[in-house]
Amino acid sequence: MGRGPRTGPRDAGQSTVELVAVLPALLLAGLLALQMLAAGYALTLADGAAEAGALALASGRPAVEAARGALPGWAEDDVHVSIEGGRVTVRLYPPSLIPAVADRLAVTSSAAARPR
Repeated sequence: MGRGPRTGPRDAGQSTVELVAVLPALLLAGLLALQMLAAGYALTLADGAAEAGALALASGRPAVEAARGALPGWAEDDVHVSIEGGRVTVRLYPPSLIPAVADRLAVTSSAAARPR
């Protein structure tokens, strides 16, 4: 009486098989989303570091130290700071479980400031 379709022994475990088939795709999508968030965060950090370096350069202080000092500890080995004229450029590699991905998602930010 209105119990719905009956499932026989051939249907047993079907949802488990479907979950196992879809789980790698869900994990990959989650990893990609987290990687994009990390790249966006790295861009924000690079912007702040470039600005700190440019302000230090304009005030006669060491720009590279100021830019590196504006970054969190994890970025210490993942940053390259360069100075060309009055412009400070910061290249930052976002944290990643796969180094090749971090290389492709490296962000660059530049800032310039003039002394008064």
